[in-house]
Amino acid sequence: MNSNFKYKDILHLEYRMSKKRAPMTDCDRAAQFMPFAALTGFGAVINETSRTVSKKHILNDEELRILNEKLNRIICNISLKPEVEVTYFIPDSKKPGGRYETFKGRVRRIDTFEKEIIFTDKSKIKIENIMFISGEV
Repeated sequence: MNSNFKYKDILHLEYRMSKKRAPMTDCDRAAQFMPFAALTGFGAVINETSRTVSKKHILNDEELRILNEKLNRIICNISLKPEVEVTYFIPDSKKPGGRYETFKGRVRRIDTFEKEIIFTDKSKIKIENIMFISGEV
């Protein structure tokens, strides 16, 4: 080391803890150096804007005919609680559009008043949102 080093007289002294305050945790010490969040919520807005949604597919006449035929077969065999796989549209609450999901389960009944399929696990799917049905139909 350089002989002109300013702090050579205190370099080998033992460190003494403060008697007034408890030592700061590493987490608290790190928090002092975190950036200030001047734009609170801006990250959430960016994430929401970048989130993609799908446009709902409108069934044509042939697709509607096939879907209605499958629903009628389910109604005719409702006592057997047929197992089906339903691909359906879920509208997005924040943007125009939504997403498609597939659900597999046993049909308990079809509510013609509410226009929905009710499954044995009490899940419900609106018939107007169904795109495709497969399984025991």
